Amino acid sequence: MGGVTFFVVLLLGRPIIALLKKYRIGKQIRLDGPSSHMVKTGTPTMGGIVFVGPVLALVLGMYLISRLLVRITPNFGGVVLIGKSLAIPMLVMLGFAILGAVDDYMGVRGVRRGEGMRGRSKFALQIVIATIAAVVMNLGFEISKVGVPFVSAPIDLGLVWIPVAIFIILAAANGVNFTDGLDGLSALISFLIFIAYGIIAYLQGQVFLTMLCMVMAGALAGFLWFNVHPAALFMGDLGSEALGATLGVIALMTGQWLVFPIIAIIPAAEVISVVIQVGWFKYTKRKYGEGRRFFKMAPIHNHFVQLGWSEPQIVQRFWLIGIIGAMVGIGLAVF
Repeated sequence: MGGVTFFVVLLLGRPIIALLKKYRIGKQIRLDGPSSHMVKTGTPTMGGIVFVGPVLALVLGMYLISRLLVRITPNFGGVVLIGKSLAIPMLVMLGFAILGAVDDYMGVRGVRRGEGMRGRSKFALQIVIATIAAVVMNLGFEISKVGVPFVSAPIDLGLVWIPVAIFIILAAANGVNFTDGLDGLSALISFLIFIAYGIIAYLQGQVFLTMLCMVMAGALAGFLWFNVHPAALFMGDLGSEALGATLGVIALMTGQWLVFPIIAIIPAAEVISVVIQVGWFKYTKRKYGEGRRFFKMAPIHNHFVQLGWSEPQIVQRFWLIGIIGAMVGIGLAVF
């Protein structure tokens, strides 16, 4: 299935790029970002639709085929498995994709051109989607356990699991969004994380969740054809937030979310760098009367841009770190 989405995304890429150019859906570079990124102004954005659309269509097709098989073969139980394993992550992906698309469009054509939605409004809507997903998973599907490395039996958190799940979905969505700042970086890192959780889900016997991870990995591989340096297409918030939120849900469904910051070491580092930068700026402003920066620029990948590293250097080295994080995370999840 991953191979199918890879080729579908390859086929859709050029027409989507042409369509986005026709309607002038081009990236607006923020003035407070690296000056070297100004050359990217106008590059088609909202490219996440290239992989979100095919994945949603493929999963819906699988669901409809399962229903048909149930009618033909009464003992076939695939519809139950697909419903439990794929319905929630797909709906979360759709919800965050729509929210990201609105943000992207407002940043290109809205009154807040170059800025997008107001941060507080966007975060409030993210909380709503994450809360609904967490409650449904916990109360509807009785997902409430966490696997602890080196502990044989998972621990049941009961209702305490709900606020934890909300936090993980929000952190994952915004972590991948922060990572989406260099050509190919976010897609490459997300590809690794989906592969890692696909392996974990396979070892747990969650067949359809494994299939989803591989379908997503194949779609991202196709997207990278157009997104590697120099990028001809950006995924935008439509893609990055949908990817992150879906990864958060998958981590929760496998019960292996304690190792998520290790498997997703790059998005975690991006979020932490922003928190440190903002916190340090506020602290020094109160203490010294003027805000100071801990990093040259945040998120952390921009710090290396300011140090003079090239985009391919940063992306390749972050990718290597991501591989190590994924391997360590899988090991901890297994043992």
